[in-house]
Amino acid sequence: MKKRSLIFAALIGFGLMSCSKTKNENESKTMTSTISKEVFGDLPDGKKADLYTLTNANGMTVKITNYGGIITELTAKDKDGKWEDVVLGFDSLAPYTEENPFFGALVGRFGNRIAKGKFTLDGKTYTLPINNGPNSLHGGINGFNKKLWNATEIKKDSIVGLELTYLSKDGEEGYPGNLNVKVTYTLSNENGLRIDYEATTDKNTVVNLTNHSYFNLTGLKRDILNHEVSIKSDSLVPVDATLIPTGKLQAVKGTPFDFNEPTLVGKRINDSTDIQIKNGGGYDHCWVISGTDKSMQLFATVKDPESGRFMEVYTTEPAVQFYSGNFLDGKLKGKGATYTKRFGLCLETEHYPDSPNQPQFPSTELKPGETYKTSTEYKFSVK
Repeated sequence: MKKRSLIFAALIGFGLMSCSKTKNENESKTMTSTISKEVFGDLPDGKKADLYTLTNANGMTVKITNYGGIITELTAKDKDGKWEDVVLGFDSLAPYTEENPFFGALVGRFGNRIAKGKFTLDGKTYTLPINNGPNSLHGGINGFNKKLWNATEIKKDSIVGLELTYLSKDGEEGYPGNLNVKVTYTLSNENGLRIDYEATTDKNTVVNLTNHSYFNLTGLKRDILNHEVSIKSDSLVPVDATLIPTGKLQAVKGTPFDFNEPTLVGKRINDSTDIQIKNGGGYDHCWVISGTDKSMQLFATVKDPESGRFMEVYTTEPAVQFYSGNFLDGKLKGKGATYTKRFGLCLETEHYPDSPNQPQFPSTELKPGETYKTSTEYKFSVK
């Protein structure tokens, strides 16, 4: 009888081990990176836009539509292990096709401002649409954020991604040259979203591509004034009242623009004695990244102390536009949130604003036979 009991117990133990093994095997099988596609909605011209969902093995998700290359959703885990969306945007396509402040969009041909919508290249003056005071902003009225891109899914090893391509024809929004653009989003199991930009042209032109995501690490619960931001920078590109560079650089030390040590966004944002704060209505300026050598480097961090969410930003670009959502006014709503002033912040990696009119700035000119290449990565963790 005792022997029979021992055999029975052993069989039960083996069964439990087998069940446990099967469960673990099934769990490991489900924890893989995936990409899926669905129709996002109809555009005003009758074409359909798609929505791609990238999910890594940890459960982080990024949603991207081929309309404007827009990041519509990005989840990050908090200190309690809860995944929440941390980018401003909308739940449906229609609001993206209407007037909005470039939520999550690919920006081009030229990110940031060009003074009075004009620049001269090879002795010829080009005129661009005016859409921001007296200036041209983010590629004009119908920039890359308003275009339907061709999309190709990527699934390789532990990475999933989305390759977007678009041909910007000669003269589009006033810019010269047929510009072939490729932007690749990849999501890694290290919780990093990388964006690689490439472009070639058949005529001398100017290019300055970036992504315009608004981040809010609270999970869209509160504004970003209590976010701790660090930016590795010794100098700023000061601007006039229309947010066009004065042409000189300004040291950040001793000013509200020194973020070399993690600092609350709201600590100095209302410093009425600083002319640059007045001009930008807060932070809407280009920081020159210290020590850039065109290799991928960590230049900024953002932390929400309450949730513990921590974002690192890497880039090959020489500068970043840090924007604190000063022009959000509560008129737009999405994802159950009202987008009030300073409800999101942007870190737009780029070349300097108005570079085509400022020969002392790093050049944004692209010539036939050359390839424009830049990369940026947003990496998420808990700290």
